Amino acid sequence: MDDRSWLAERFEENRPHLRSVAYRMLGSLSDADDAVQEAWQRLSRSDTSDVENLPGWLTTVVARVSLNMLRARRNRREEPLEIRVPDPIVTPEPGSDPEQEAVLADSVGLALLVVLETLTPAERLSFVLHDMFAVPYEEIAPMLDRSPVAARQLASRARRRVQGRAPVPDPDLGRQRQVVDAFFAAARDGDFDGLVAVLDPDVVLRADGGDAPTRPTVMLRGARAVAENSSAARKLARFIRPALVNGAAGAVVPINGRLFAVLGFTVTDGRIVAIDILYDPQRLAGLDLTLLDG
Repeated sequence: MDDRSWLAERFEENRPHLRSVAYRMLGSLSDADDAVQEAWQRLSRSDTSDVENLPGWLTTVVARVSLNMLRARRNRREEPLEIRVPDPIVTPEPGSDPEQEAVLADSVGLALLVVLETLTPAERLSFVLHDMFAVPYEEIAPMLDRSPVAARQLASRARRRVQGRAPVPDPDLGRQRQVVDAFFAAARDGDFDGLVAVLDPDVVLRADGGDAPTRPTVMLRGARAVAENSSAARKLARFIRPALVNGAAGAVVPINGRLFAVLGFTVTDGRIVAIDILYDPQRLAGLDLTLLDG
């Protein structure tokens, strides 16, 4: 086996991890794939004969590329987006497949990713690498041209914001599904009290329609506000197909062979605390949902 083939094999072994890092950094599946591909390009052009820890080297490259992409994304915006629902990872409902269960164990909820979108690029890198992938601050600091103490402070600041705004979902997936099913049943029947009963009093609904003029981007807060604006859910209820969205009970809405929306739910203590909806047609068109086949 020549050196390039050996490097390619090692890279493929690390691809799932690198994609996980990039996805948590960028909240975009396509951007994550671009960052991973850039890491391969750099690897193939580099002399790695003195690299003792290739996975660590690749993680650093992907993190740096993702950081630059985040900064460029911010610079392109005249104003920061108030609502951006990250690209969801949609998979079928789990069965007894151990490999599927392993994927779920490594998933990150949409509600958490939404909060990560509000962090600065430096805060996000420090938090993601340290808290999610156990990268030491001494290795994070050079990526930011900061000291390890400064990197620690950035992660600490991000952690406080995440802990205050990103709810932790119930670990029982079956219980999550019961609550989500009850939500759709109440919406289908126009049962206002039934909706309020399954919604946390401080529930947040975020719907990201992108630039589509007929799909407004909105945010609603509070059980009554969400229940009072459930007419769309009632109309779509017959098209709902259960799915896992970032490892949690959620749904997809295919209409006439096209994906209309992906809905992610965060269920805590038996009630829905967050509903994140992506119905931006441009971004939905880029999702690979073999789930819709058949």
